[in-house]
Amino acid sequence: MIGTILKRRERHLYVAIWFYLATFITIAVLHIFNSLALPVSPMKSYSVYAGVQDALVQWWYGHNAVAFFLTTPYLGLMYYFIPKVANRPVYSYRLSIVHFWSLIFLYIWAGPHHLLYSALPNWAQNLGVVFSIMLIAPSWGGMINGLLTLRGVWDKVRVEPVLKFFVVAITGFGMATFEGPMLSLKNVNAIAHFTDWIIAHVHFGALAWNEFMEFGMIYWLVPRMTKGKLYSTKLANFHFWIGTLGIIIYTLPMYVAGFLQASMWKQFNPDGTLTYGNFLETVTQIIPMYWMRAIGGTMYLIGMCVLVYNIIRTVRANATVEDELAESPALERINNSRIKGEKYHSWLERRPIQLTLLALVTILTGGIIQIVPTIMVKSNIPTIASVKPYTPLELEGRDLYIREGCVGCHSQMVRPFRSEV
Repeated sequence: MIGTILKRRERHLYVAIWFYLATFITIAVLHIFNSLALPVSPMKSYSVYAGVQDALVQWWYGHNAVAFFLTTPYLGLMYYFIPKVANRPVYSYRLSIVHFWSLIFLYIWAGPHHLLYSALPNWAQNLGVVFSIMLIAPSWGGMINGLLTLRGVWDKVRVEPVLKFFVVAITGFGMATFEGPMLSLKNVNAIAHFTDWIIAHVHFGALAWNEFMEFGMIYWLVPRMTKGKLYSTKLANFHFWIGTLGIIIYTLPMYVAGFLQASMWKQFNPDGTLTYGNFLETVTQIIPMYWMRAIGGTMYLIGMCVLVYNIIRTVRANATVEDELAESPALERINNSRIKGEKYHSWLERRPIQLTLLALVTILTGGIIQIVPTIMVKSNIPTIASVKPYTPLELEGRDLYIREGCVGCHSQMVRPFRSEV
């Protein structure tokens, strides 16, 4: 893709491409640094990180792998497809600049909000919370930029299923990116963490924001690729409504289940023991919510089957038409320095290498400031004299524990609450 950008015939790099470049560079950085390991045999390695450093790097990676795999590239898609389908220019070019740089700078700091009340130093936890709250601003800036691009064409939303999918997708993005910072607040996190509320948050973002963006793109692209019309607009509208209802029926019971789980875990008997000491007791109480979740998920899946049928019929109905050969003029070389009257960012928008390097510096800042001190400064991490490195046998046991998936339910993260201690 970068090679194509370098050989392009259009001088200006549109905002969507900024997001794609940031995505590629950040995903590469995250995977490389998170995967650093020391080999002990041809088939086995151990991470170079351990303890608190391992946890911090894991969530620096984990949170931002979602951010730069399911957020930034989809924002790039939003910036392309919303103006295209609405046949309107993007609402605010200046807002898109602020949105891009502030989002990629702030997002990378938010990982520690997954480790609240853990052994992670308080300064790192608090940084994660502060930057999570700040993240609302660029996220909602992007949502506003997308929705206001539709000004003057809201009448088309009523009849055009593609726009319906996009409107719900962008709204879902706004809701999910408000809920995420709210969940990072320590008092809310104390209730929500380890419950189905977290699962609801993640799945709402995936089903509403990511999938609905994809559905809208597919319904818009395929008829144009096959030089014809969509087989059935009615089926597309049916897909939209059953998918939207499916999301609601899927996620709402999970919020209820989350509150029920949290309240049950914190109940005590008069003698101070846990009223519901067996994890299975909470599971049996939320079975009705699981049934509702299954119904909602099934509705969503039916919508996807309708999409597949609609697209297959569209492709079969439309005859193949050869593309006409067309070429734009070759890009003329101009001075690399700024042209008279050209602002700095306008210059940057035609220099992909400089733009990519600046994006790299922007995303590295947060990671360096959070991770390096926990590796370099021993005073950051309180140590306990009785904690010693694992023996070879204990290490083998730990590997089995992780390999068999025990770690999925039996976390070592016990928070300093009476109920968990």
